[in-house]
Amino acid sequence: MEGKNLIARARQGDRDAFAELYAQIYQDLYRFALYTLKNRHDAEDVVADTVMAAYEQIRRLRSEDAFRGWIFKICSNICKRKLKEYINKTEELPDDLSASAGDLSEDTQVRAAFARLSEEERFIISMHIFAGYTSREIGKILHMNDNTVRSKENRALKKMEQFMAE
Repeated sequence: MEGKNLIARARQGDRDAFAELYAQIYQDLYRFALYTLKNRHDAEDVVADTVMAAYEQIRRLRSEDAFRGWIFKICSNICKRKLKEYINKTEELPDDLSASAGDLSEDTQVRAAFARLSEEERFIISMHIFAGYTSREIGKILHMNDNTVRSKENRALKKMEQFMAE
């Protein structure tokens, strides 16, 4: 079914249409949350919270063309709140993405390198790669110049390359 038609139907309260939209975007939302939070259980919770919030607010979506950015904005805001919770936790959080150096596959190496980046670097890369935001859009979210976003993203990607070469 056509995406805009599904969104229009969902905005009118059609649960089946919203369920189809959710099925189409779930994997991308989950990957974004997982790479941002580095914890599978928290990523699942964030996606569930995102979908609930999106379902409750779908009537407020102004344009069918904005759905993907809109739902990722909700997801990123929930991820930010979760990251703030991490700061206040005193116990060590499990790191689902770490592995011993001897048995790292390329995918696991990428995840491990990603996990070593700062919170801001992970956020910028996640927003660009998984959510499809431009550097200008990320800059607005983070209140920084789009050139600064591009620069930070390039430095983060180079760091990842170095981490993987170690």
